[in-house]
Amino acid sequence: MKQISGGVCAAKGFRANGIRCGIRANHTDKDLALVVSDVMCSAAAIYTTNLVKGAPIAVTKENIADGKAQAIIVNSGNANTCNADGPEIARQMCALTADALGLNPKDIVIGSTGVIGQKLSITPIQNGMAELVAGLRTDGNEDAVEAIMTTDTRKKEAAMEFELSGHTCRIGGMAKGSGMIHPNMATTLIFITTDAAVSAEMLQKALSADVKTSFNMLSIDGDTSTNDTLAILANGLAGNPEISAEGEDYETFRQALHAVTTDLCRKMAADGEGATKMLECRVTHAPDEAAAQTVAKSVICSSLLKAAMFGADANWGRVLCAIGYAGVPLDVDRIEVRFESKKGNILVCENGAGVPFSEEKAKEILLEKEIYILIDLHQGESGATAWGCDLTYDYVKINGDYRT
Repeated sequence: MKQISGGVCAAKGFRANGIRCGIRANHTDKDLALVVSDVMCSAAAIYTTNLVKGAPIAVTKENIADGKAQAIIVNSGNANTCNADGPEIARQMCALTADALGLNPKDIVIGSTGVIGQKLSITPIQNGMAELVAGLRTDGNEDAVEAIMTTDTRKKEAAMEFELSGHTCRIGGMAKGSGMIHPNMATTLIFITTDAAVSAEMLQKALSADVKTSFNMLSIDGDTSTNDTLAILANGLAGNPEISAEGEDYETFRQALHAVTTDLCRKMAADGEGATKMLECRVTHAPDEAAAQTVAKSVICSSLLKAAMFGADANWGRVLCAIGYAGVPLDVDRIEVRFESKKGNILVCENGAGVPFSEEKAKEILLEKEIYILIDLHQGESGATAWGCDLTYDYVKINGDYRT
């Protein structure tokens, strides 16, 4: 298995494009993306746990109920959520896309991101469709990922190459996400493509298992969006025997999928709204995986800990506090905490109590762009990792006038 470039176009048979069609009336940024497979694909998806859901989610659920799809249409600048005509607009988007590609509207995955509660006009999408389709190409991934960004400051892509039964396969993905990201299906918008042959049932199984240790372990600000969608298409053009049951090939596919999803998680955490640092919390020697995950998420979600990381303050007490209210029965007197970055590793808590350490060295470690919070519970053999970012002044600035 090796890392490659190409994002959603890394796999054989996928083309993409992204354009500015005018949904964002006051911006010059791209706002409409399209990903298309040369052939029909197996499809699977996971959606937000928010009770308030964007219209594109309902339409996508309808469209891939048969486990099939061939294209993905996504707009930014408007979430198409909490609108009376939302489902109608989403279906019109699918119909426009299908007509331009010669496909069935039911074979389209759709996503929208942006402001909630503002009506989405179909006109700019209709006017831009010809240009969008004409520009489809096998290296169009960067334009596509740029078109789904909102407050993101950088493109987020990942891809891997791997082997299944002697066949070279590829899997790649693109993501948008900078704010409104919180554990328990907080994937914002993520679209993954692969040329591996995998049945829709096994795609769903792999995706549902993977999200528990990838996107459900990611938090930026404690808010879960209304439009979060994680969708995957598999077109089978790699030529491997279709994965239709668990086995060696299924496990290899899961590993490749996880390599892509965790790479995207780290990139989303690093690009949190206003963030200056990516935080990774690793919990080891927990009683079980559920306990490890709960503790890791509790720490990574702590506003006080996030603020301390922004200030490069080795306030390890905030780590213990977050562990304490996580709701996991633990022997606090056995907990060990370290902070780590490329500048080194420092022990700040042992046996549930503080130990002497150099504040100067700790600050040097915490001034880096990637910070690791290492928690050893000394109470079992399980572990988990969660990702997040620091909490800065700019987060408030960005969200103070997001709509206007």
